[in-house]
Amino acid sequence: MAKDNNPQQQNLNLDIAADVAQGVYSNLAVISHTPAEIVLDFAQVLPGSKNASIRSRVIMNPIHAKRLLMALNDNIQKFENQFGTIQEPTVRPMGDTVPYDIIGKA
Repeated sequence: MAKDNNPQQQNLNLDIAADVAQGVYSNLAVISHTPAEIVLDFAQVLPGSKNASIRSRVIMNPIHAKRLLMALNDNIQKFENQFGTIQEPTVRPMGDTVPYDIIGKA
């Protein structure tokens, strides 16, 4: 998460199980929310398919979701500083099944 300027912040040792360490590939994220939670569904959709398989679901409270947003923004900026600007495609790639205007909408 984003580093907080709280002087009482402590280091956290993270353990990760072998099956979790392998990760999950996702090329589609669907975000929805209730008044108390933000739900992130990570899915994989194959080119030409009309179905997507949700591979992972993360449910967060709004405060943690906002902290994730800030940490992701910070990391994207660091990535672009190191490797260059990430360019959005101007046309849909061949086989892309997800319209850009629905990405991130729930």
